[in-house]
Amino acid sequence: MTEPTAAELVARARALAPLLREHAAKSDADRRVATDCMDALGEAGLFKISVPRRYGGNETTLRTMLDVSAAVAEGDGSAGWVVALVNVCHWLAALFSERAQDEVFADAQPRVTGVLTPSATTRKVDGGWRVSGRWYFNSGSWWSTWAVLGVPLTDDAGEVVDQGLVLIPAADFTIEDVWFVTGMRGTASNCLVAEDAFVPEHRVMSVPAAIEGHYQTPFTGESLYRSAFIPLLTLVLAGPQLGMGRAALDLVLGKAARKPISYTFFETQAESVAFQLQMADAATKVDVAALLCYRAAADIDDAAVRGEYLDYRARARVRADTGYAVQSVVEALTILMNAHGAGGFADTSPLQRIWRDCNVAARHAVVSPAVGAEVYGKALLGVDEKITPLV
Repeated sequence: MTEPTAAELVARARALAPLLREHAAKSDADRRVATDCMDALGEAGLFKISVPRRYGGNETTLRTMLDVSAAVAEGDGSAGWVVALVNVCHWLAALFSERAQDEVFADAQPRVTGVLTPSATTRKVDGGWRVSGRWYFNSGSWWSTWAVLGVPLTDDAGEVVDQGLVLIPAADFTIEDVWFVTGMRGTASNCLVAEDAFVPEHRVMSVPAAIEGHYQTPFTGESLYRSAFIPLLTLVLAGPQLGMGRAALDLVLGKAARKPISYTFFETQAESVAFQLQMADAATKVDVAALLCYRAAADIDDAAVRGEYLDYRARARVRADTGYAVQSVVEALTILMNAHGAGGFADTSPLQRIWRDCNVAARHAVVSPAVGAEVYGKALLGVDEKITPLV
């Protein structure tokens, strides 16, 4: 069977837009993406774009991961976020040992979710660790088959000697329903809880080593899994934002030829020069966000193909670019809501849901514009002081 091209995968995502829009309000109210939508996304192969070909996946590129999640988010931001997060966790799983990969991808429809924060305790035992912890907030929790989770790694004396990521099957954790939020409600980003779960050594990976590009996978010829660790994990979060920005712009433009500007002589918004300037500004901000993301994705993808690991300054720039891109979309949404008018905040308007989803997603700590800018500024100036290891 011929593998789908990147364009075909994006086309599949766009073809699902009517279904996603139809269920978006219900997904928002139910605080989980509708089952019909999750099933359709799975049938379209959109959860397998970062699964190795060895396991029937598409093993695409970071650029394709961005484009697919953006296309899904044009229909529903929460669905786009779940697609992005599950796929990036599949990428993470493919960095582990071959034995761990065999276990995770034995499922024909895997749904790996994850949280990198090491909010757990571990105890070294024969052959691995005993792990207990609570991980907030795990996007896609209800559909998780495995989870990749941050933990402190201890030695026989109980001293923390490393920070790790571990793979835990769904049978070994429970879900605490805690995701009551303003936006991105459908992502079901609940808390995962594990109590004294045994994690064998082959399902453990060192985070500091991964940050420097040292992965456990023996399949070193697969370029996608040579991609720079933190840059990929960071940039992938911008994909849904790009889709939501485009969706909001299309909605406002689509109504401009019929919607008047209240308390003015303009019978349609499209007649107003002020409105025209606002649309140009918003569209340019969405375009700038996409161009920054695509440049960063090209740098990561191209380096991976060459078998090179991005240097610190390039990695720092990706963090800054991602934060800037996400903030640009937030600014575009503000302009669009202001220009469209108060009607955009009606419960029946999809604009208010996009606005909520965009603003909540933009507050993910890894895409903080301020942190990204400081990291990059220090790198540009050669300042050695580090404010985060996640670069």
